[in-house]
Amino acid sequence: MLELYQSEGCPFCARVRMALDALGLDYVVRTVPRPHPLRERVKAVSGQTQVPVLVESEDIIEYLGSHYGRKET
Repeated sequence: MLELYQSEGCPFCARVRMALDALGLDYVVRTVPRPHPLRERVKAVSGQTQVPVLVESEDIIEYLGSHYGRKET
């Protein structure tokens, strides 16, 4: 599942939501506080405090690696 970290009133976040909706993708919105120092959760997942941040599930990465990753011979 995709997770979108965003703040209310952010035009860049709105554009990302519109793109995700237009593509018909399922995602979860995580609204963060406006003041950057309070965005601890965003910093933990991305290393930054700016939004938007789109995070993909570790389950997806694991699945792709196990099904499509390079195989040792």
